[in-house]
Amino acid sequence: MSTVIWVAVVVAAVVAIIAVGYFVLQQQRRHRLRDRFGPEYERTVQERDTRREAEQELTAREQRVNSLDIRPLDSETREAYAKKWMEVQERFVDAPGFAVTEADQLVTSVMAERGYPTEDFEQRLSDLSVVHGRTLGHYRQAHEISSRAAHQEASTEELRQAMVHYRALFEELLADSGGAVTGDQPPRHAADAGHQEPINDDERAARRDAQGR
Repeated sequence: MSTVIWVAVVVAAVVAIIAVGYFVLQQQRRHRLRDRFGPEYERTVQERDTRREAEQELTAREQRVNSLDIRPLDSETREAYAKKWMEVQERFVDAPGFAVTEADQLVTSVMAERGYPTEDFEQRLSDLSVVHGRTLGHYRQAHEISSRAAHQEASTEELRQAMVHYRALFEELLADSGGAVTGDQPPRHAADAGHQEPINDDERAARRDAQGR
């Protein structure tokens, strides 16, 4: 076999190895981004023209958040926020719309305390997606209901759901600090927080009747 043929074979082999290596690295990055961003990965892919463009954006989000001074809350601050949440939830009984507004403000306050910029809602979503991508859908839904509530366009049941959605992210923001949401109890997700959800109309009426006796 001539030298030219040997060189061609070697070059082809090197190119093939590089191509396989590149493919493997791309797949590893894709799996890592999927694991990190959860449902936000597919959402971003659907919103962008190509998967590559979406993955570049998600990587840029990681780099941005890594440059921020995201810090944990100390135990005293976590307990104070947990107490505020319980107070807001109790106010839902008589003023559900006001309570939802307070819940939104409380979540934003915790974000700021943790070191997240809070000026722009879309930027908040982008930054939160890096660590809290699996609960970001809750935040979007809560914000959408809260916006409609400001124009008196949300039902009481929708407001109750908004509280549940806000709580999902609120719990993660507190639990991500390494502590529990309330006292020594482990952090809970919205799915298993049923016994602490805001009460519905029937329960509210029953309480008022009891107070009137």
